Amino acid sequence: MTAHGIRKPRVSMVTRRMLGSFRDDPTTHQEFLAVFESPGGQFQ
Repeated sequence: MTAHGIRKPRVSMVTRRMLGSFRDDPTTHQEFLAVFESPGGQFQ
């Protein structure tokens, strides 16, 4: 990863943006995020 002069090998970064019901409805928001979460808190 390289950002603002920082170089770190083997680092991943996830950017997300939620729109519509994913942003406005807390239940839908949590259901969507649950799909990507693993027990270790990492994205699959």
